[in-house]
Amino acid sequence: MTRPLRIVTSGAQAAPIEALLPAYDGEVEIAFGSSLGDAHDSIPTRLKAGERFDLYFLAASAHARYAAEGHFSGDFVPLVESRIGAAVRQGEPVPDISTAPALRRALLAAGSVAHAASASGIYLSDEVFPALGIAGEMAKTARTIYSERVGRVVARGEADLGFQQMSELIPIPGISIAGPLPPDFDRTFVFGAGFGLDAQMRAAAEAFLAFLRTGATASVFAEAGLDPVREEELGEKVPSSGS
Repeated sequence: MTRPLRIVTSGAQAAPIEALLPAYDGEVEIAFGSSLGDAHDSIPTRLKAGERFDLYFLAASAHARYAAEGHFSGDFVPLVESRIGAAVRQGEPVPDISTAPALRRALLAAGSVAHAASASGIYLSDEVFPALGIAGEMAKTARTIYSERVGRVVARGEADLGFQQMSELIPIPGISIAGPLPPDFDRTFVFGAGFGLDAQMRAAAEAFLAFLRTGATASVFAEAGLDPVREEELGEKVPSSGS
């Protein structure tokens, strides 16, 4: 490898990948950005600006879009599955969101709601809020958070209730997890990696992915609220959506 491996990761996989980097026997440069959205550091914004990486860790649906645009080599490696969760500031009453009616009550009771700019937030605003019949109310109280973890906004008291992938909420101090979305709205999001177009870096990229899929790293992803896709399932997973 003539230069460091350049990777970019969306928030869902960021915490475990960053935690594992010191254990990897290779030089890696890491950047961060959401899979979707127009934040200044999102992956689509970086692509439009001409930034290129050797590995892109992102949602399956986002990979399909950017591969079709010619930014990636085309093949996608599913790594983990994730779910959306909710959180409140530590010390505040934790609302019940275990059923659709309970989630509706919690959303309406919150004076301010924060959600991510990427696909988890898009899913909430485009599907969950309308299905609960509260899209109009949420247009007044919900806001999109760009280039920052929703949990940090909640921890500062700038939102009463925050939603993001569980793996992005769990590492944030100062918040309490209310739980995942209820069964009616619980959706599995598939995240993984796509390869850049520099063929000379392909072997290094594959080596890093092999490292992330070892048994020794699985617990790090699990602790972050992510369910690793088992080796035997690779190629069988059908990516449903993403964040």
